[in-house]
Amino acid sequence: MKFALVIPDGVADEPQSSLGGKTPLQAAHIPHMDEVARLGLTGRADHVPASMPSGSDVGTMSLFGYDPLQFHTGRAPLEAAAQGIELGELDWCIRCNLVTVTDGRMTSFTAEQIPNALGKTLVEALQRDQCGSAHWKFYAGVSYRNLLVYRARGEAAPFSAATQTTPPHDITDQLIESHLPHGPGSDVLRELMERSKPLFAASPENQQRAATGVHTATQTWLWGEGRRPALIPFLERFGKRGAVITAVDLLRGLGRLLGWSVIEVPGATGYLDTDYAAKGRAAIQALKDDVTDFIVVHVEATDEASHEGRADEKVKALENIDQHIVGPLHEYLKSQGEYRLLVCPDHPTFLRTKTHSHGYVPFAMCGSGVTPDGATTYDEATAAASPICLDRGCELMPLLFQ
Repeated sequence: MKFALVIPDGVADEPQSSLGGKTPLQAAHIPHMDEVARLGLTGRADHVPASMPSGSDVGTMSLFGYDPLQFHTGRAPLEAAAQGIELGELDWCIRCNLVTVTDGRMTSFTAEQIPNALGKTLVEALQRDQCGSAHWKFYAGVSYRNLLVYRARGEAAPFSAATQTTPPHDITDQLIESHLPHGPGSDVLRELMERSKPLFAASPENQQRAATGVHTATQTWLWGEGRRPALIPFLERFGKRGAVITAVDLLRGLGRLLGWSVIEVPGATGYLDTDYAAKGRAAIQALKDDVTDFIVVHVEATDEASHEGRADEKVKALENIDQHIVGPLHEYLKSQGEYRLLVCPDHPTFLRTKTHSHGYVPFAMCGSGVTPDGATTYDEATAAASPICLDRGCELMPLLFQ
């Protein structure tokens, strides 16, 4: 039997006045997701424990069947795995965003989707001009997403579980002062962030971009710190050989740590302009491979639309996921015999707050052995009416496979 999971990241939301009092899921034309609900069952799952910050690192770990209270050690170590960065037992990894801060406010947590080449130039400058200690190493990623690694080298790191940082996408348009790092090692992180300001201001390439009127990087923002996690391989835990399609390092890293294949898709950007159809085709091709039992297709676009407060773009991204991924993938699965298909986000991301939130997300699952429960649409209201309510979201993956 083949299994598939489609993740419309952050899709769960509140009713929007701009959408006639409907949520994006209710407003979007998503006949294929509705078909999954109609042919199967719906319900709710909470993937982010109340004691943990809401984010895709926690949410997807739970969605994949791993209790984040037991296995989560931080976001950055997952992204390090995506880049093939090996972490020692005592090493720490920290996410390094290139951001725009204006008059003390977080204007853009992406430096307005800073181009890869400029991002790499700035990260190289950070490494060259700021890291006087052999403990520190910056790694350029994609656009604004980069990493900073602290190599312990036999010495105790300045950080601990009590170190607290804030994701920059949680504070869009807010004053940053009360959200700066605090706790053990926070003085070191704050100093590195401060030292990035004059360096970025002096960059000719950065100045040229700023001159065009586009928000560009004014400093680094350090967050998501953690040490290497110890995850039980997915094959050992569930007996399934997995593969993941994503444009986000976090999901790539988590997939690699679980022992999955990571499928790179040309045109997959992690933003609203991603190539949805290419992802759908890649998912079908992966399932044709005898070594893949379970395919995961992650789409970041819905989450990005919420971060930008754009309800129309969230609806548009949803419709693209439905048309180009869920529809073709479901048709292929039905043509091959026994299968199961699950659609579920990792966490809510509210357009109102432009940030991740705690709370239940709707799921729909259909396929062999799944008894329809009478639902006709896939949305928050339908899921809330279902008797299936998983307070521990990590129980959803066993439900898919049982």
